Amino acid sequence: MELTSLQNPKVKRAFALRDRRERDREGVTILEGYRELTRAHAAGIPIRETFFCREMFVGENNDALLDTLRDAGSAIYECSANVLRKIAYRERPEGLIAIAEMKRKGLDEIPAKPDGLYLVAETIEKPGNLGSILRSADAVGATAVIVCNKQTDIFNPNVIRASTGAIFSMPLAETTSEEALAWLRNLGIKTLAATPHTHLYHTDVDMKQGVAIVVGAEQYGLSDYWMNSADLQVLIPMLGKMDSLNVATAATILLYEAARQRDWKPSN
Repeated sequence: MELTSLQNPKVKRAFALRDRRERDREGVTILEGYRELTRAHAAGIPIRETFFCREMFVGENNDALLDTLRDAGSAIYECSANVLRKIAYRERPEGLIAIAEMKRKGLDEIPAKPDGLYLVAETIEKPGNLGSILRSADAVGATAVIVCNKQTDIFNPNVIRASTGAIFSMPLAETTSEEALAWLRNLGIKTLAATPHTHLYHTDVDMKQGVAIVVGAEQYGLSDYWMNSADLQVLIPMLGKMDSLNVATAATILLYEAARQRDWKPSN
């Protein structure tokens, strides 16, 4: 049966999940697109329901994915184009939307490695930035990402979209700044913060040791708590007139410097 009415209870419920409070209440999020659904399923994320509109498909493997999700227990609903657009986050939906279970995790559920590479994201406000940070952390094989004093929902569909599904593969914990710092210090992990108020370049510090790169809010940067607690303060050179970078860009530069020092290279 094709869902064609915007008043259908399943459609109205899916639309209601655009609201963070409803997602939090049910412990779910919304996934959109073939790549996101594929990566979520591969990571073992339970996908409760899947809505699709064949005329909006942009690839050739969507039907095979639907069969896989159906076999895994997801309820599958075919929709008209106007229904799928109603429940979609994206302006140009790709014909696949799912409701997936998401579990929030604490520090006890991420790897604890004394020589690990961690990324701490404090009070990040924009979903796109948080998603990009997760994508970069995954790209360099970081040990885990720790979100402190969150200002955005980590399971916001726009976080998932910007991460291109890395949120499903990257070990991720939510906690307070105080708990995160205590946890890192207990492991002997050095904390690293970027600031214009130092002459030590980010390429001149040892990131082969266990290190946690700490980045802060888009508008104000790191809080005094993290800046004053940082074991290492580094400068990312700025050759133009600007004195700061987008938080996701800064995080990526620092993560790749750590990867370079550790001589991490793709296995292939």
